[in-house]
Amino acid sequence: MVPISRSITIGAPAGRVFEQLTEPSALLEIWPSLVSVANARHEADGRHAFDWTFKMAGIRFQGHCDTLEVDSGRRRVDHNEGGIPSTFSWEFEPRGEATEVKLEITYQIPLLLRMVGSPVLRLMNEHEAETLLANLKARLETGVPPVQRRS
Repeated sequence: MVPISRSITIGAPAGRVFEQLTEPSALLEIWPSLVSVANARHEADGRHAFDWTFKMAGIRFQGHCDTLEVDSGRRRVDHNEGGIPSTFSWEFEPRGEATEVKLEITYQIPLLLRMVGSPVLRLMNEHEAETLLANLKARLETGVPPVQRRS
């Protein structure tokens, strides 16, 4: 498994940041390489499940996401199975009127992409994580995320 760890401070309360990540279709607004979301459901406590299509290194992968753990407004852990096995752990720490968002990702490089070379792929995925957080920040602070969709 390959780890990625990033954080960002967002000028919004932790509960609002958490809520932005609970609706699967809203992820399409902030995640550039997330191509589609289907069969989505979300529960009142913030858990969700959905099927996804994601583009990595120009190749589309499909999978399914389920929430493993949720502590509303504080933490969520989502696990993906299928084309790119991964776990996304989100932590939300209040900082006055703002929130520090910490994102830790562990993922398995798909067999199809192992020939690309893990250093190059890792840089691409680190950039993807940074863009995801920057778009989340923009969405919550200005209402409009600067998403550059890769279809």
